Amino acid sequence: MNEIEMYKEKNFDDIKHIDEYGNEYWVARELMALLEYSKWENFFKVIKSAMNACENSNNTVLDHFPEVRKIVKAGATTKYKLDYHLSRYACYLIAQNGD
Repeated sequence: MNEIEMYKEKNFDDIKHIDEYGNEYWVARELMALLEYSKWENFFKVIKSAMNACENSNNTVLDHFPEVRKIVKAGATTKYKLDYHLSRYACYLIAQNGD
């Protein structure tokens, strides 16, 4: 089962996370699968458009799109994978700017 199929049964609130301070956030790569994007490169373009919309509405982009890096195994080595912890507002902007 690929990642997109895994998220077809889920809804937006099913992928919500809560941090140690009680703040809700959504992981961009999980949202990508829920919105049925198959390639990070395509979804990243939507994130960038949403970031521009956030900035244009006089909001601080880093408050809504904090960047995180995850360590993943790549064969015998490890590498960092870019991701974001998105606010509810960031998710809204992504939905507006998506395909």
